[in-house]
Amino acid sequence: MENTNERNVKVLVADPSALGLFGLAIITLVASSQKLGLTSGVSLVLPWAIFLGASAQLVACINDFKHNNVFGATAFGAYAFFWYAMGFSWMIQNGVFGEKLAASVDTTQLGVAFLGYLIFTLFMTVGALETNKVLFLIFVCIDFLFLGLSLSSFGIATELTHGIAAWSELIIAILSFYGCAGNVLNSHLKRVILPLGKPFGILK
Repeated sequence: MENTNERNVKVLVADPSALGLFGLAIITLVASSQKLGLTSGVSLVLPWAIFLGASAQLVACINDFKHNNVFGATAFGAYAFFWYAMGFSWMIQNGVFGEKLAASVDTTQLGVAFLGYLIFTLFMTVGALETNKVLFLIFVCIDFLFLGLSLSSFGIATELTHGIAAWSELIIAILSFYGCAGNVLNSHLKRVILPLGKPFGILK
Protein backbone atom coordinates (compact mmCIF):
# COMPACT_ATOMS: atom_id res chain seq x y z
CA MET A 1 0.00 0.00 0.00
CA GLU A 2 1.36 3.40 -0.99
CA ASN A 3 2.28 5.65 1.91
CA THR A 4 0.70 9.06 1.30
CA ASN A 5 1.83 10.65 4.57
CA GLU A 6 3.76 13.88 4.13
CA ARG A 7 6.06 15.53 6.61
CA ASN A 8 7.11 19.17 6.46
CA VAL A 9 10.47 19.90 8.06
CA LYS A 10 11.41 23.49 8.83
CA VAL A 11 15.11 24.28 8.52
CA LEU A 12 16.20 27.43 10.31
CA VAL A 13 18.40 29.50 8.01
CA ALA A 14 19.41 33.11 8.62
CA ASP A 15 18.13 35.72 6.16
CA PRO A 16 20.84 35.93 3.47
CA SER A 17 19.75 39.33 2.12
CA ALA A 18 22.50 41.26 3.91
CA LEU A 19 25.26 39.13 2.36
CA GLY A 20 23.71 39.38 -1.09
CA LEU A 21 23.36 43.16 -0.82
CA PHE A 22 26.94 43.48 0.42
CA GLY A 23 28.20 41.54 -2.59
CA LEU A 24 26.14 43.78 -4.87
CA ALA A 25 27.37 46.93 -3.10
CA ILE A 26 31.05 46.08 -3.42
CA ILE A 27 31.03 45.06 -7.08
CA THR A 28 28.91 48.01 -8.21
CA LEU A 29 31.14 50.40 -6.25
CA VAL A 30 34.29 49.01 -7.84
CA ALA A 31 32.78 48.71 -11.34
CA SER A 32 31.28 52.21 -11.23
CA SER A 33 34.69 53.67 -10.36
CA GLN A 34 35.94 52.31 -13.69
CA LYS A 35 32.90 53.56 -15.64
CA LEU A 36 33.21 57.03 -14.10
CA GLY A 37 36.89 57.20 -15.05
CA LEU A 38 38.13 57.24 -11.45
CA THR A 39 40.04 54.00 -12.11
CA SER A 40 41.05 52.26 -15.33
CA GLY A 41 40.86 48.78 -16.78
CA VAL A 42 38.98 45.73 -15.53
CA SER A 43 41.89 43.57 -14.34
CA LEU A 44 41.23 44.28 -10.67
CA VAL A 45 37.47 44.52 -11.13
CA LEU A 46 37.49 40.82 -12.04
CA PRO A 47 38.14 39.34 -8.56
CA TRP A 48 35.40 41.47 -7.02
CA ALA A 49 33.01 40.52 -9.82
CA ILE A 50 33.65 36.80 -9.32
CA PHE A 51 33.83 36.63 -5.52
CA LEU A 52 31.47 39.42 -4.39
CA GLY A 53 29.17 40.19 -7.30
CA ALA A 54 28.80 36.54 -8.28
CA SER A 55 29.68 34.15 -5.44
CA ALA A 56 28.28 36.17 -2.52
CA GLN A 57 24.99 36.64 -4.33
CA LEU A 58 24.92 32.95 -5.28
CA VAL A 59 25.23 32.00 -1.59
CA ALA A 60 22.35 34.38 -0.84
CA CYS A 61 20.35 32.81 -3.67
CA ILE A 62 20.80 29.26 -2.37
CA ASN A 63 19.78 30.24 1.15
CA ASP A 64 16.77 32.22 -0.08
CA PHE A 65 15.59 29.03 -1.80
CA LYS A 66 15.76 27.39 1.65
CA HIS A 67 13.53 30.23 2.90
CA ASN A 68 11.07 29.38 0.10
CA ASN A 69 11.64 32.95 -1.12
CA VAL A 70 11.25 32.63 -4.89
CA PHE A 71 11.66 36.36 -5.50
CA GLY A 72 14.87 36.76 -3.48
CA ALA A 73 16.41 33.52 -4.74
CA THR A 74 15.67 34.38 -8.38
CA ALA A 75 17.01 37.93 -8.03
CA PHE A 76 20.24 37.00 -6.26
CA GLY A 77 20.77 33.99 -8.52
CA ALA A 78 20.19 35.87 -11.76
CA TYR A 79 22.52 38.71 -10.83
CA ALA A 80 25.13 36.27 -9.49
CA PHE A 81 25.32 34.55 -12.86
CA PHE A 82 25.36 37.95 -14.57
CA TRP A 83 28.61 38.79 -12.78
CA TYR A 84 30.10 35.37 -13.55
CA ALA A 85 29.27 36.00 -17.21
CA MET A 86 30.66 39.55 -17.12
CA GLY A 87 33.86 38.29 -15.52
CA PHE A 88 34.36 35.72 -18.27
CA SER A 89 33.43 38.29 -20.94
CA TRP A 90 36.14 40.66 -19.67
CA MET A 91 38.65 37.80 -19.63
CA ILE A 92 37.78 36.94 -23.24
CA GLN A 93 38.11 40.59 -24.30
CA ASN A 94 41.53 40.80 -22.63
CA GLY A 95 42.90 37.69 -24.31
CA VAL A 96 42.94 35.36 -21.30
CA PHE A 97 41.48 32.57 -23.46
CA GLY A 98 43.59 33.39 -26.51
CA GLU A 99 44.02 36.18 -29.03
CA LYS A 100 41.83 34.48 -31.64
CA LEU A 101 38.82 34.55 -29.32
CA ALA A 102 39.56 38.15 -28.30
CA ALA A 103 39.83 39.26 -31.93
CA SER A 104 36.37 37.90 -32.79
CA VAL A 105 34.54 39.78 -30.00
CA ASP A 106 31.33 41.54 -31.05
CA THR A 107 30.27 43.81 -28.17
CA THR A 108 26.75 44.18 -29.55
CA GLN A 109 26.20 40.64 -28.25
CA LEU A 110 26.72 42.08 -24.77
CA GLY A 111 24.07 44.65 -25.67
CA VAL A 112 21.63 41.83 -26.41
CA ALA A 113 22.43 40.23 -23.03
CA PHE A 114 22.01 43.58 -21.27
CA LEU A 115 18.65 44.00 -23.00
CA GLY A 116 17.60 40.59 -21.71
CA TYR A 117 18.58 41.60 -18.18
CA LEU A 118 16.68 44.87 -18.59
CA ILE A 119 13.51 42.89 -19.41
CA PHE A 120 14.13 40.64 -16.39
CA THR A 121 14.78 43.59 -14.07
CA LEU A 122 11.66 45.44 -15.20
CA PHE A 123 9.30 42.69 -14.06
CA MET A 124 11.38 42.09 -10.93
CA THR A 125 10.95 45.81 -10.15
CA VAL A 126 7.20 45.20 -10.10
CA GLY A 127 7.75 42.41 -7.57
CA ALA A 128 10.05 44.65 -5.52
CA LEU A 129 7.08 46.93 -4.81
CA GLU A 130 6.07 44.38 -2.17
CA THR A 131 9.51 43.97 -0.52
CA ASN A 132 10.73 47.27 0.92
CA LYS A 133 11.33 50.74 -0.46
CA VAL A 134 15.13 50.54 -0.40
CA LEU A 135 15.11 47.33 -2.41
CA PHE A 136 12.58 48.83 -4.82
CA LEU A 137 14.87 51.84 -5.41
CA ILE A 138 17.79 49.47 -6.02
CA PHE A 139 15.78 47.71 -8.72
CA VAL A 140 14.79 51.01 -10.32
CA CYS A 141 18.48 51.96 -10.51
CA ILE A 142 19.33 48.54 -11.96
CA ASP A 143 16.72 49.26 -14.66
CA PHE A 144 18.58 52.45 -15.56
CA LEU A 145 21.92 50.61 -15.40
CA PHE A 146 20.84 48.01 -17.95
CA LEU A 147 19.13 50.61 -20.09
CA GLY A 148 22.38 52.59 -20.24
CA LEU A 149 24.51 49.49 -20.83
CA SER A 150 22.21 48.23 -23.59
CA LEU A 151 22.08 51.51 -25.49
CA SER A 152 25.80 52.22 -25.17
CA SER A 153 26.63 48.69 -26.36
CA PHE A 154 24.46 49.30 -29.43
CA GLY A 155 26.29 52.60 -30.04
CA ILE A 156 23.25 54.78 -29.26
CA ALA A 157 24.14 58.17 -27.69
CA THR A 158 27.18 56.42 -26.27
CA GLU A 159 28.49 59.17 -24.01
CA LEU A 160 25.08 59.92 -22.48
CA THR A 161 24.03 56.30 -22.01
CA HIS A 162 27.43 55.33 -20.60
CA GLY A 163 27.03 58.13 -18.06
CA ILE A 164 23.54 56.91 -17.13
CA ALA A 165 24.95 53.43 -16.54
CA ALA A 166 27.90 54.71 -14.50
CA TRP A 167 25.91 56.95 -12.15
CA SER A 168 23.13 54.37 -11.77
CA GLU A 169 25.73 51.80 -10.74
CA LEU A 170 27.20 54.12 -8.12
CA ILE A 171 23.74 54.82 -6.66
CA ILE A 172 23.07 51.05 -6.58
CA ALA A 173 26.24 50.65 -4.49
CA ILE A 174 25.19 53.35 -2.01
CA LEU A 175 21.65 51.99 -1.63
CA SER A 176 22.94 48.41 -1.31
CA PHE A 177 25.33 49.39 1.49
CA TYR A 178 22.41 51.02 3.30
CA GLY A 179 20.18 47.99 2.68
CA CYS A 180 22.89 45.64 3.94
CA ALA A 181 23.43 47.72 7.07
CA GLY A 182 19.69 47.89 7.71
CA ASN A 183 19.26 44.13 7.36
CA VAL A 184 22.19 43.37 9.69
CA LEU A 185 21.56 45.95 12.40
CA ASN A 186 17.77 45.66 12.48
CA SER A 187 17.97 41.87 12.74
CA HIS A 188 20.88 41.75 15.18
CA LEU A 189 19.57 44.42 17.56
CA LYS A 190 15.91 43.34 17.24
CA ARG A 191 14.77 46.91 16.54
CA VAL A 192 14.63 49.31 13.61
CA ILE A 193 17.95 51.14 13.51
CA LEU A 194 17.91 51.91 9.78
CA PRO A 195 14.40 51.97 8.30
CA LEU A 196 14.11 50.19 4.96
CA GLY A 197 10.59 51.37 4.21
CA LYS A 198 7.45 49.25 4.24
CA PRO A 199 6.14 47.56 1.08
CA PHE A 200 3.96 49.79 -1.09
CA GLY A 201 1.02 47.41 -0.60
CA ILE A 202 -0.55 48.13 -3.97
CA LEU A 203 -0.28 44.59 -5.40
CA LYS A 204 -1.23 42.56 -2.36
